[in-house]
Amino acid sequence: MMGWTDRHARYFLRLITRRSLLYTEMVNTGALLHNKQRVGDQKRLLAFHASEHPLALQLGGSDPQALKQCASMAEDAGFDEVNLNVGCPSDRVRSGSFGACLMAKPELVADCVSAMQEKISIPVTVKCRIGIDDMETYQEFENFVSLVAEAGCEIFIVHARKAWLQGLSPKQNREIPPLKYDFVHRLKKDNPALTIVINGGIKNMETIQQQLCHVDGAMIGREAYHNPYILALVDKDVYQDTNADQKTREEIVHLMCDYIDSEQEKGVALHSMTRHILGLFQGCRGARAWRRYLSENSYQDGKGSLVVKAALRQIF
Repeated sequence: MMGWTDRHARYFLRLITRRSLLYTEMVNTGALLHNKQRVGDQKRLLAFHASEHPLALQLGGSDPQALKQCASMAEDAGFDEVNLNVGCPSDRVRSGSFGACLMAKPELVADCVSAMQEKISIPVTVKCRIGIDDMETYQEFENFVSLVAEAGCEIFIVHARKAWLQGLSPKQNREIPPLKYDFVHRLKKDNPALTIVINGGIKNMETIQQQLCHVDGAMIGREAYHNPYILALVDKDVYQDTNADQKTREEIVHLMCDYIDSEQEKGVALHSMTRHILGLFQGCRGARAWRRYLSENSYQDGKGSLVVKAALRQIF
């Protein structure tokens, strides 16, 4: 979710669900380490609002020592988890020798996990695919997980598609390779001591509940961004939180307005915040008018909540 789940998006999502674990967009180890002497840039990359907990920092990298340093930064910054991305199929990530291409190097991934765990006490987790390119069998996938688990990783978030690194774009890699939920279900059955979280093609609460019959958790990515209010029932229905406060969409807008005004006072561009709330009324009457008004008026920096409240009046 590079370019999407920044701190403004995460603050917004936290208004909808208090219990869900949120992930940052992937941060390249090089970006963190090269900015080590530039404190402002480093703080920006590690910045989050206190309300975002529980929160995981997702790292991209393949050098164990660099990952160790960045994991230490994450723990010092207050993150609850460090996640190593071994699933992103983009050309830019692959050219840096990290992301999904690392599935062909399970021993290196194991070394990376081991190095990070030597340095920090918070969980180190791995997000991966079920395979890449010519990796077709369950045995190859399970072998990858087993080798990394031996290094101490106990939590795997698995996108239930393989990645074709030759011939498909990142978008196509999210859609064309077939989903093989059975691979992930079998992984949990064969490795009951591991925590297995499934990802890919999950778009509603019914599917989440079905998946939880087989695995320990479910991750929602782009659907939660484009239709965020699907997370409104998670605290009550998944976490069994009987005291969960399910806010209406209108209540969420007004809470977000307070945040937007506060950030505008710090010089944050209005568009960088309103772009994350466009999907709040997905499926509701007036959703198109809401999106159109925000899109057409988000250039009005300094007006903050006035623009958002005016967009809300397009619906009610």
